Order: sequence, then C-alpha cells, then structure tokens
Amino acid sequence: MRLVVLGSGTSVPHPQRAASAHWLETSAGSVLLDASAAAVHRMAQENLNWVELDAIWISHFHLDHVGGLAPFLFGTKHAPQTRNRRKPLFIYGGYGLKKLLSAFDEAGDYDLLHQPFPVEVREVAPRTDFELLPKLHARTLSTPHTRESLAIRLTEGDGPSLVYTSDTGYTDALGAFSERVELFMMECSFWRNKPIETHLELKDAMQLARRAEPGRVLLAHLYPEWDGIDVSVEARKLWPGDTIPATDGLRMTIER
Repeated sequence: MRLVVLGSGTSVPHPQRAASAHWLETSAGSVLLDASAAAVHRMAQENLNWVELDAIWISHFHLDHVGGLAPFLFGTKHAPQTRNRRKPLFIYGGYGLKKLLSAFDEAGDYDLLHQPFPVEVREVAPRTDFELLPKLHARTLSTPHTRESLAIRLTEGDGPSLVYTSDTGYTDALGAFSERVELFMMECSFWRNKPIETHLELKDAMQLARRAEPGRVLLAHLYPEWDGIDVSVEARKLWPGDTIPATDGLRMTIER
C-alpha cells in the first residue's frame, strides 16, 4: 500500500493544511479516504491518477470530509479526461449517503450519478465485513462523533492493514479494532484540554496506540493549535512507538 496525505487539517483555513483527504494506492486499485473540498484539486497537484480513481470512502457527513464529493462528480461528469472511462466508481459511506447525494443533485439538478462510467453508491452498516475492491477487505466500526461516523480497517489480501479513524471521540473499541495494524491513522485534533468530547487529544490517541500496538501511528486532522509543537516529541512522552504527524503531501509506503 502507498498513502498520500492530501489534507492533514480541519475545517479551519490554514496556509499549509487542507481539510481531510487521503489517497491510498493498493494492488486492488485506488481509494480516496474522505473528500474535502480541497481534495478535488489536491489530487491533481500531487499528480495522482484521479481519472481512474476506483473508490471513495466517506467516513461521515461533516463538510470538511464530504464537501468535495459533489464537486468531484461534477468535474468527472464534464471533464474531457473521463470521456473514455468505462470502469465503475464505487462510493461507500454510512446510512444517509444516498440521501446526501440526492440533496446535492436537487440543489442544482446536477444529475451527478449519470456519468460516462457507472457509479455505485453503497451504504455500509457498522461492524460490517465486505470487499471494498476485489482483494481489498474492509471492516467498519461505529465511532462517537456523528450518528453515521465509521472507522474503517483495510487489509490488502494477505498483506498489510491500516485503520482510518477519521473524526472520533475516545472509545476503547477503537484500540481493539486496530490491533496490530501496520498503520493506525488517527485524528488528533487537539494537543490537550480538548474542548469537545467527540474528538481526540494526544493522550487519547496514545492510549489507543498502547492498546492497538500498531507498527506506526499517523496523526492527522490537526487544528492550528498544533502549529509550532513537535508532535512526535510530545507523542513519545506517552507512547514509545513511531508516531508521525501528517503533513500535506506526505507519502508513505505501508508494508507488512
């Protein structure tokens, strides 16, 4: 697996951090993990093959995670690059995803799902096992953020696994869900004294890391209060493992 961080930040405008989006390249195909408004152009800036994107995962319906989905589909519908595409695009998310896309359509009669290629929208329940793409196994877990919020664990055949929590409050279940993954991608909105329970601060994230014992931790969804703080140094005070702060454009190889 190869990961490209498209957006390591939040809904708060930041000169170096776009809102949440990650590109995952696997032997089964490419997956966009969340689709912030910035993701539409960040894929092109990183020279990624957005024309052949295989699947999109929407963790929940806050705009800094889903705000780019409709613009992306609007773009692929009219872009000359996608005229000859015929393979399907799969869009996954929790219950309500189809209703959300219908609302986007109704706002401007966009007909976003009528593309030059097939589009399949699939709503997924918590604690579901399924093939997100052939030989890319997925498992979901409900998380304490919004009603539809889901973490996802992806495993590439007999190869490496990662967990993408997206936005979440603390729950012990995430530690067990993420046990022994090669990469544990967690939100870490706040350094300390978090103002809201439905996000993580550093001590929460490191407690989950101690439970999961992953190969590496990647911390993203970083609010501006992290500016000027060495995330890795602070994390090492709480967990001795390898903790990497996400930055826009960061590229990682995930191996077993």
